[in-house]
Amino acid sequence: MRVIAGKYRSRRLNGPGLLRMRPTSDRLRETLFNVLGPAVEESLFVDIFAGTGAVGIEALSRGAREAIFIESHAPSARLIRQNLASLEIAGGASVIESDAMEALKKLTMRHILADFLFLDPPYSKTGDLLHALEYLDGSRIVAPHGIVIAEHDARTDLPDRLDRLERSRLLEQGDASLSFYRLAAAA
Repeated sequence: MRVIAGKYRSRRLNGPGLLRMRPTSDRLRETLFNVLGPAVEESLFVDIFAGTGAVGIEALSRGAREAIFIESHAPSARLIRQNLASLEIAGGASVIESDAMEALKKLTMRHILADFLFLDPPYSKTGDLLHALEYLDGSRIVAPHGIVIAEHDARTDLPDRLDRLERSRLLEQGDASLSFYRLAAAA
């Protein structure tokens, strides 16, 4: 695994090793950030179910002002901290070692407005993904022009519309899909 572009371009990241996780592939990360483009610069990026932290680190490399990593699995949270330390990223990055829903509630209570929220639970945990999407749909954590991105198994069908969030784009790449959600105009 490596950082694709930006300040930390081509720098290696520690992979999962013996940890049982499926990090977002370099190719899919490149596709994701090609879609997001320069909007990442100066953004607040929240990497939920962060795993290795590769997606949030990519956002920082491409100019995000802050990345918040949410990871409940202690060894994975340690891995994120190691990856941040190996790139000497100190400011603008924080790791919340907590259940995703609890962490999102805490961020909401802090009145955080996130420009990007990236969700990538294990593909077998579709229920966790749907629960997080429903929470984000009803919360005020998504900035007015913010984007919620869900990585999921290509065979998983996510809703096109919730109450406030609507899917604006679906990208499929191999076994993986990215669903992009924005606040609906009526919301």
